[in-house]
Amino acid sequence: MSEEKSGQATEELDLQAILKKAEQQTTFPDVPLDEFEPPTYDEWKKACIALLKGAPFEKKMYTKTYEGITFSPMYFRADTEPILPKKSFPGLDDFMRGAKPNGYIESPWGIAQSCDETMPKENNELLKHEIDRGSTIYNVRLDRATLSCVDAGDADKPGDDGCSITTLQDVHDLLDGLKLDKYPLYIYAGASAVPVLAMVVAALKSSGKDTKDLKGIIAANPIGELVANGKNSQSLDKLYDEAYEAAKWAIKNAPELKTMFVKSDVFSNGGANDVQEIAYSLAVATDYLRAMLERGMTIDEAAGQVAFEFSMGANFFMQIAKLRAVRPIWAQIVEAFGGNSESRKMYIHARPARFFKTVYDPYVNMLRNTSEIFSGVVGGLDSFENPPFDEVIRKGDEFSRRIARNVQIMLQEEFGLLQPIDPAGGSWAVETLTKQVKEKIWAEFQTVEGKGGILAALKEGYPQEQIGAILADRFKKLELRRDRIVGSNMYPNMTEVRLDPRPEDFAENKKLRSSEITAYIDDVDSKFRDEALAKIKDSKGSMERVIEAAQAGATIAQLRSALTCPKCAEAAEEITSIAIHRWSERYEAMRMVTEEYKEKHNDNVRIFLANMGPIPQHKARADFTTGFLQVGAFEVLGNNGFKTEEEAAAAAKESGADAVVICSTDATYPDIVPKLAPMLHEVLPNATVFLAGEAPADLKETYNNAGIDQYISVRANCYEILQALQKKKGMIE
Repeated sequence: MSEEKSGQATEELDLQAILKKAEQQTTFPDVPLDEFEPPTYDEWKKACIALLKGAPFEKKMYTKTYEGITFSPMYFRADTEPILPKKSFPGLDDFMRGAKPNGYIESPWGIAQSCDETMPKENNELLKHEIDRGSTIYNVRLDRATLSCVDAGDADKPGDDGCSITTLQDVHDLLDGLKLDKYPLYIYAGASAVPVLAMVVAALKSSGKDTKDLKGIIAANPIGELVANGKNSQSLDKLYDEAYEAAKWAIKNAPELKTMFVKSDVFSNGGANDVQEIAYSLAVATDYLRAMLERGMTIDEAAGQVAFEFSMGANFFMQIAKLRAVRPIWAQIVEAFGGNSESRKMYIHARPARFFKTVYDPYVNMLRNTSEIFSGVVGGLDSFENPPFDEVIRKGDEFSRRIARNVQIMLQEEFGLLQPIDPAGGSWAVETLTKQVKEKIWAEFQTVEGKGGILAALKEGYPQEQIGAILADRFKKLELRRDRIVGSNMYPNMTEVRLDPRPEDFAENKKLRSSEITAYIDDVDSKFRDEALAKIKDSKGSMERVIEAAQAGATIAQLRSALTCPKCAEAAEEITSIAIHRWSERYEAMRMVTEEYKEKHNDNVRIFLANMGPIPQHKARADFTTGFLQVGAFEVLGNNGFKTEEEAAAAAKESGADAVVICSTDATYPDIVPKLAPMLHEVLPNATVFLAGEAPADLKETYNNAGIDQYISVRANCYEILQALQKKKGMIE
């Protein structure tokens, strides 16, 4: 032991001597760099062209986005000099660099993990659990019945996508023990905030709590609901009257609460590009401002009631740019109405775009979400909800929620994203992109305003048409695999076992909820309640009267009924809705068809690879073809190659395949194809014969005449080819 200690002591002395010597060396010798001549842009471009091996520089090195903006491979200070923020500081001027001078240094962005358990008591436990584990906002997701103000006992699917709320007792159970004086509360309430807000306030008052402690967002988005559903239960004028009542009450009784929530997901879920998403959302918010001003509110009051939720999409730099671009535009809009510097600030909540999430290979959604959080934080959001990676399959569980929550916590506490302030500021690329995005958003916003505002534009069908065109373009690029979805149209995991969707038992939910609601109603003084409901109609929807009716025991459906105006229901606007989509949905549906057919018939589309020659000769195209066909979950029969066409044809016949793909090189195809293709049709008369690769123009007729039915290449329409094989197999009609 003494020798070991002696050795350690010697090592420590040696280390100390090295450190002391390093400290004494305060200067470093000059290293001349004269021998290195700075390369020019033209030299760099020439080197790129050489590496591209004939591919066009402009096509490969420049990327055009769905917003009509082209990303350059390189940005230069000289080109960006006029727009660099040399005299602009965060939290000042037009707020492009953020709404707060100190960014996240003092107060990090809010972690608002959504809680969607069906039963109020269980959701209450989840809300507390989220806070205990690092969330900083109580974020309640309501089910569709509650958003439509339908009592759970009358709902078809209580608990569908959220928490079921019908009675005041439900709200007590939901809010029991929550520290609302410390943490904000987020509840999206649908087309009108009044019924839900009244329930929350009634619960707080009956518990002896001060409503001035209530902060966060309990808010409505009537135009958003109109876009999603095609029609609301009441006219927008009536819903704006209710929005005014909610806002007026909040300004007086809960000044840190916002009651209007402009959610862009109604556009992004339809496939909108980022310019469309932001421009149409701004148009919606502008309509809300006008409606509040017409009803007597000041611009500073109205703007202070508006919060925004934006979807963070797949294009990393575009997300940063759009958040930096939207703030100065909103500031300009509010300023045009006469708003002060405080009311020109924009409150931005965000979440990853559901449009870009997949059912297959869902764990990749974790990576997608992380990238989208990162871009949002760099862009300067105020709060963020990171949904579980399995959100498009089922409600989250402890594992998926924990991962989602911890991503945000790690970004704050481990990865140092709380500083610097405006990390993208001064970036030649981001500043250029921000300017371009800002100009395009403003132009599209002006187009909508020129049509008479967002409602007039929606009635005309303009946003629907514009978004539909982008969606079609997205789907076409996915068919051709110019856009790539990992695990869907590229790199499918053939051993994947799909996640259990854990479907809710809605019948059981309805039974439990009906029992609770009946017990509550039986204990209510119905005469007192009905008198309170009648006062709502007499007061034309006064917020105070609605709160009193909630305290008297009215259900959410009864509150909605008392607020409803029959003439306003008849006058409710009707438009073409924007349907919800996901970019991977068509490939997922196709793969599910294959899997269901395979399970039912114990059969599949079987594809034989006629690999010709040694492995180096056919491997590249065989691998490409395999990946191409496995997107449809088909069975691909590979091999190490055949020396002769006769051997390949015999093996193909033995396989009994539904299709055969000839794989080799362009140089060998002129000898192989004319001989092998007819043989394949002879031994497998019903099979489709493909050639891996695109035929040269001068040989295509020869190959077609020999019996090549289609070509599998980077130019091929993957979706159409796979669907045609399914149809031929009898999987689809």
